[in-house]
This record gives sequence, C-alpha cells and structure tokens, in this order.
Amino acid sequence: MSAARDPRESPSQDLAETRRQASPKMVKLMVGVALGAFAFTFALVPLYRIACEKVFGIRLERGVAEADVGGRAVGDRIVTVQFDGSVNSKLPWEFRPHVISMKVRPGEQYETTYYARNTSDAAIVGSASPSVAPARASGYFNKTECFCFTAQTLQAGESREMPVRFIVDPNLPEGVETLTLSYTFFKNDVLTARLQQGAVSKTPSSPLAAP
Repeated sequence: MSAARDPRESPSQDLAETRRQASPKMVKLMVGVALGAFAFTFALVPLYRIACEKVFGIRLERGVAEADVGGRAVGDRIVTVQFDGSVNSKLPWEFRPHVISMKVRPGEQYETTYYARNTSDAAIVGSASPSVAPARASGYFNKTECFCFTAQTLQAGESREMPVRFIVDPNLPEGVETLTLSYTFFKNDVLTARLQQGAVSKTPSSPLAAP
C-alpha cells in the first residue's frame, strides 16, 4: 500500500518532483536528436554525390587528396592535354587558353591559365561550361581548381587570368593518349541583370529641370 500523501505538500512541490524525474529522460532525448541530426548531415555529402553522378550523370570535381585515392603509382606514361576556349554569341568577351597543349604525367598536378576580357561597355557576369573529350576519358580528368566552379564578373574593358589546376587519373584507359579540355563561356543573364540593376540604383538621380 502506498504511503498516504502529506496534505501539506503543495502542487508546486509535485511539479518540481515531476520535473526532477523527467530531466534524465529529456537529456537522453535531446542527445539522441542531436546525434541523429549530425548523422543525417554527415550523410548528405555522399548522398548528394551519388545522386549527381548516378542519377543525373554529373561528375563532381574532387580535391587533390581524393583524386589520388585508388590511383596507380605514377609511372613513365605521358599523355597530351589540349586546351580550347570559346564564347557564346550573346557574350561580348574574348576568351582563349594561354597554351594550346601540354604534356603531362598521370597522377601529377598541373596548372594552366585562360585569358578573358570583357569587350563591352558594361559589367557582365559569365559562366563557363567545361567538357572533356574523348567522352570515355572524361571521368579521369579531375579539376582541383577551376574558374568554372563559380560565375565570373568582368567590368567593362576588364581582363583576367583564370587558372585551372588538374590531375589526370593514373587509371586512364590504355589507348587514350590525348585529352581535350574545352570551355564555353555563356552570359549569365540573371546575375548580369542583378549586377546592372544594382549599378543603376547606386547612380545618383539627375536633377529635375527648372520649370
């Protein structure tokens, strides 16, 4: 039989006792939620990579350390990498590689640069779309730094050197002796419109004519 309740105990004392008993459960619950959220966040990166590469056919670029994993030891093999650049007709830019081709050793990192200049009289944002040929070699060309990762803004008449760092995977199939890295720059209409609207909004308004 349970002990009789002391009539002198107040409701506030009951509430405090209930909270004291529930505190360990709440702590365990919050710790579990935090661990679950961390695990979910940690899983987002591989899930995103799998979705892009397997479902949408988009190969995500990898860093130097990741690109070397699973690769064969660097040997004496030499391949040729050719560089090409063009602009869409809507984009008034000059764009070209500084070098046309390069002899590289698979497994080692190399760097080259492209030249871009805005020939118009207004600021423009451009986005570069890369491609690698032949198609069966595209998965073995890893860019560790590239201007194609972000949109590029050039003011009127501005020019810029744009670096590209890359590694050719040592697992490049035999028989592939030449790869071609091509870029096409397109005008980013949305970002260009925002840029130009912002410039207009910062320009002082002209004084009104006297009546």
